[in-house]
Amino acid sequence: MGKGKLNKRIAIIGGGPSALFMYKRLVESKRKDLQIDIFERKDYLGAGMPYSTEGANNEHITNVSDNEIPVIFNSIAEWVKTAPKPLLKKFDIDPQKFNEYKVLPRLFFGEYLIAQFELLRSFATKKGIITKVHLNTVVEDVIDHPRKKEVVVKLQEGGWFEFDSLIICTGHNWPKKYEVKIEGYFDSPYPPQKMLLKLNHPVGLMGSSLTAIDAVRTLAKANGKFINAKDGKLSYELNKDSEGFKLIMHSRNGLLPAIRFHLEDPHLGKGETLLKTEIQEHIKANDGFVSLDFLFEQNFKARFIKEDPGFYKKIKDLTLEEFVANMMASREKKEPFELFKQEYIEAEKSIRKKKSVYWKEALAILSFTMNYPAKYLSAEDMERLQKVLMPLISIVIAFVPQSSCRILFALHDAGILEIIEVGDDSEVKPIKKGGANYHYYNSQNKKVVRHFETFVDCVGQPHLSIKDFPFKSLVKKGKISQARLAFKSAEVGQETKQGGNKQVRIVEGKYFLNVPGSTINDYFQVVDKKGNSNDRVYLMAVPYMGGYNPDYSGLDFCEAASTIVTQQILV
Repeated sequence: MGKGKLNKRIAIIGGGPSALFMYKRLVESKRKDLQIDIFERKDYLGAGMPYSTEGANNEHITNVSDNEIPVIFNSIAEWVKTAPKPLLKKFDIDPQKFNEYKVLPRLFFGEYLIAQFELLRSFATKKGIITKVHLNTVVEDVIDHPRKKEVVVKLQEGGWFEFDSLIICTGHNWPKKYEVKIEGYFDSPYPPQKMLLKLNHPVGLMGSSLTAIDAVRTLAKANGKFINAKDGKLSYELNKDSEGFKLIMHSRNGLLPAIRFHLEDPHLGKGETLLKTEIQEHIKANDGFVSLDFLFEQNFKARFIKEDPGFYKKIKDLTLEEFVANMMASREKKEPFELFKQEYIEAEKSIRKKKSVYWKEALAILSFTMNYPAKYLSAEDMERLQKVLMPLISIVIAFVPQSSCRILFALHDAGILEIIEVGDDSEVKPIKKGGANYHYYNSQNKKVVRHFETFVDCVGQPHLSIKDFPFKSLVKKGKISQARLAFKSAEVGQETKQGGNKQVRIVEGKYFLNVPGSTINDYFQVVDKKGNSNDRVYLMAVPYMGGYNPDYSGLDFCEAASTIVTQQILV
């Protein structure tokens, strides 16, 4: 369309879950004068990386169930009634016995998301909204033209399009750093087909998160088989040509993640304690900063006054550091798999009685509600958040599904799986001849260097810097800027810089801490180097905004962020 257009032209780059929610918000708005172009490098929309073969095999499952998923066009329980019969047969799903409280195969869930995009497109067409889908299309660059009030999408194959607004929803990205250069070294376990390796030696895994469990499932499948006994117990048997195969997880705290339990609020964070107006009032009274202690008191502790008075009595006088230390100490005193078994029993009881493990749910809500105010934290508090609180949060809110737990138990019982605590000072060194050496201190404080012929980095989606940002014109012209937080105390900033922290910068005499990714405002608009927000370009690509959104994963985030962006675009 030319300059005489009647429609508002909107581009969505990427076609995964973030784009799906963004599209849903736009087509369900009251506006009919929209032209929406969606650019996707693959040949389908909806599934994205986690729910397609780029992120899952048949053995991989979601860690959420239908009742915990925000409704897109219709629920999974409704959709399975009309889903293709070959698909239902492939994943052994009976529409008449569908349980909305059970997790699903990730690839099946991906098919649901693909179908949701198609249902929304049909709805948009009936409404009179124009949708143009560009599949198998790589966007080479994004060029902003403020005078024209337009943003241009330039394609790798040639050609370009002009838009009034653009949302970047490019999803997960695992850059290959060593994988292409070093045999036996994997920068991530994705796509998981590459983990179908028949091996006769131990495999080193960095991390014990859901990403590590993905790797464990696939590697175990390639080197043996799981056997279901009549009593329901699962066991594991190695293949004869994989007798030397083992899986060694390495964790900085030596712990496995927490197990999925019943949630009273399945859509975490919708009933958060603090309103944005209250947070803004606090910022004004606190020299322009949000206090992490304020968030901890109001968005976490205060919940227990009504919900769990007994627990509130135990924690009401604890500082953030004291609370985390208590919670971690109670976990670290126990052998990892013994703790895992105890939490499995606790989680099973929670699900059976439909009663939450409330302190864990509250911690998950705190993490989710941290996204809005995180950009207003001081540098000092961001470092506390990352070093003190997030290690606990990352363990507690993983929500490992029960079937994954049974697999881990079976592998551990068979002597195939173990977990080693390596500490913050551990280091992985890739070896040119192949694999990697893991350097760490053991429980006797003795230095250990262990070589692995096969090594997999399983720490999850890395936070990426502006240098990795895919649309270089926005970077070169200063249209996006490095995310950073001010130090509340210049003295602390100076000490941190002198202590060797290379992320500390001095700008106009003030100390700042660079945090991962680019600067965005409260509406997910990118912010340029001069501090100006861009009302044409919005960023919902999770790897590039981790500094201002510490808990950005999951469909709940997609739902919340897309609502904010749509309200701003359609003002």
